[in-house]
Amino acid sequence: MKKYFPLIFKSLRFISRYVIKKLHYIACRIILYGNGVDYKRIVTYGIPFVSVAQKGKCVIGDNFTMNNNTRGNPIGRVNRCILFVDNGAELIIGNNVGMSATALVAQTSIRIGDNVKIGGGVCIYDTDFHSLDPEMRKEIARDHINTNSKPVVIGDNVFIGAHSTILKGVTVGNNSIIGACSVVTKSIPENEIWGGNPAKFIKKITINQ
Repeated sequence: MKKYFPLIFKSLRFISRYVIKKLHYIACRIILYGNGVDYKRIVTYGIPFVSVAQKGKCVIGDNFTMNNNTRGNPIGRVNRCILFVDNGAELIIGNNVGMSATALVAQTSIRIGDNVKIGGGVCIYDTDFHSLDPEMRKEIARDHINTNSKPVVIGDNVFIGAHSTILKGVTVGNNSIIGACSVVTKSIPENEIWGGNPAKFIKKITINQ
């Protein structure tokens, strides 16, 4: 029995993962449809948190993959992906985009290009969330008044390292790479590697033609 136990265990694990994955896929489609999300093919592990306001817009391209697995994630994060779109805001995700335990919060606009890899625990915010006025921050009803929000644009073929944060007003150029645990406060040209807190230029990327 000891000899065959690993085989039995792995077989049961495979079957359970297959069944759970199918259930998660169905639940994810219901959530996306209920939020009015325009999407094509998706692959999901776990169930994301999705909140699109009545006047918000969310469009997801083809072959979108996200890991929301709270039971275990190989990258070390066990959070669900968060897609939050406020009234009048938009979240546009291109084709062949993958993310894991990622938070996308749009109060104005977040646009993500094609073939983008977003590492585990990455946060992309187009807003400060709270007013800069300390008096307004004391009252929940007034806290969002004068909150600064600026669009975020992520170009094609971008790779964002795990646990990084992209802040409002940032544009990341095509093919660029952001190192893990970076805080990006200003725009990054295409074909460059940036990293750190705050993120700074490291080197150019040489692309073989």
